[in-house]
Amino acid sequence: MSIRVILADDHRIVRQGLRALLEKEPDMEVVGEADNGQVAVKLARELKPDVIVMDVTMPDLNGIEATRQILATNPDVKVLALSMHSDRRFVRRMLGAGATGYLLKGCASEELVQAIRATVTNQTYLSPGIAGIVVEGYMRQLPEADDSMLSSLTAREREVLQLIAEGKTVNDIACALRLSVKTIETHRQRIMKKLDIHTVAELTKYAVREGLTSLEP
Repeated sequence: MSIRVILADDHRIVRQGLRALLEKEPDMEVVGEADNGQVAVKLARELKPDVIVMDVTMPDLNGIEATRQILATNPDVKVLALSMHSDRRFVRRMLGAGATGYLLKGCASEELVQAIRATVTNQTYLSPGIAGIVVEGYMRQLPEADDSMLSSLTAREREVLQLIAEGKTVNDIACALRLSVKTIETHRQRIMKKLDIHTVAELTKYAVREGLTSLEP
């Protein structure tokens, strides 16, 4: 049987390149593409892939939160992070969310294929540079990524915070999440209270600093 893969990346040219690469492999099949985390969650539920190649920073819902949501309902799927970010925060949060591998986008095509095959056999795959970051973290006995104020937020509050940081209005967020405006206002108030932040500008800075969004165009 073929390894069923979903590609989640907000850049179409990246998805096209990955699809062309993987479709050369006789044992791999790209069954879907997502340009943001919300679509990735939806496709994972509908298509039941073996592996999701997941970008870390995407609009609407980032790869970290998308991974958490996907694995909460389908713990058998494997998530392989493919990112331009080698920052320790991104690596640890992605692995903490349940990803079974982390590669940098500059990796060789052969490495991605190897990583996909490794993850479906329940192996963890890390790019050499990423492995060094993980080992360094353990050696220094660094606190887990969720030991920040971010851990005080619920999954829904983190989702709302990302959308606020991306410039969405309360009405936009309510529509996107299919919630009432009043509920979104309540989430925003709770986020500000928990983080002790009182302006949207400061919330945006915090979200970028914590890796919820990169605000890339």
